[in-house]
Amino acid sequence: MIIDAHQHFWKPSRGDYGWLTPELETLYRDFLPSDLKPLLDQCGVEKTILVQAAPTEEETHFMLGLAEENEFIAGVVGWTDFESKEVGSSIAALAEHKLLVGLRPMVQDLPDDDWLASPGLAPAFSAMIQHRLVFDALLLPKHIRRLLPVLERHPELSVVVDHAAKPTLKNGVSREWFDDIAAVAKHPDVCCKLSGLVTEARPEWTAGDLVPVVDHLLQTFGPERLIWGSDWPVLTLAGSYSQWWDTVQTLLSSLSDSDRDAILGGNAERLYLKRTKESV
Repeated sequence: MIIDAHQHFWKPSRGDYGWLTPELETLYRDFLPSDLKPLLDQCGVEKTILVQAAPTEEETHFMLGLAEENEFIAGVVGWTDFESKEVGSSIAALAEHKLLVGLRPMVQDLPDDDWLASPGLAPAFSAMIQHRLVFDALLLPKHIRRLLPVLERHPELSVVVDHAAKPTLKNGVSREWFDDIAAVAKHPDVCCKLSGLVTEARPEWTAGDLVPVVDHLLQTFGPERLIWGSDWPVLTLAGSYSQWWDTVQTLLSSLSDSDRDAILGGNAERLYLKRTKESV
């Protein structure tokens, strides 16, 4: 089964997407299941993981509603306030919905670079472990090292690094990104998404531009811990769905069929869909 493990839907009129402004002309419109389904069919993608784009529980319920109405949405990565005194009960309430598979605070947008490493977030991570939810880590390169204390304090937490923590392909990837992502990869239960790279690359990017990053991810995480995603519709800022799909086939062409199958769906199924196959 081929799974796109990272895509979004939104309606700007809902009003809680703080980052989504009219200046982002390409993205400032509704993106809904009817827009994505033909693209999935064209590339043979059977299921998706729908990921939050607004820091509100209201958007999480909006996404869960879409998942109930569209069979191709296999799971939802939502949001809750990790700093709330009631975070345990909030996560428990959200986890009652079988299609909720993970949670994602928008770390890249927070003013405090050290927020992720705060011991005060322990109740949120403990609740996620209890309810078998995946922590999607939306990071910039400067945040990668801040993930290490979380991994050390919560070794049972299922973690996936979104978009490989957005290496700065456009201006040259720093030595620190290579070193820091390797340090995170030493934790055996951490996975990484092969997604969101082309929007970090130069406008006229080629598959060759991505090779050093993808090779490093394959060497550090291995095919068994890499998970493909499109990051659609953000992807449309840098290319089409089919273009990214074809590029990934090129980047993974040297792998065995079983390793490609794992990256293109098997790993996402193992990581995200364990809850949907059990009774909550």
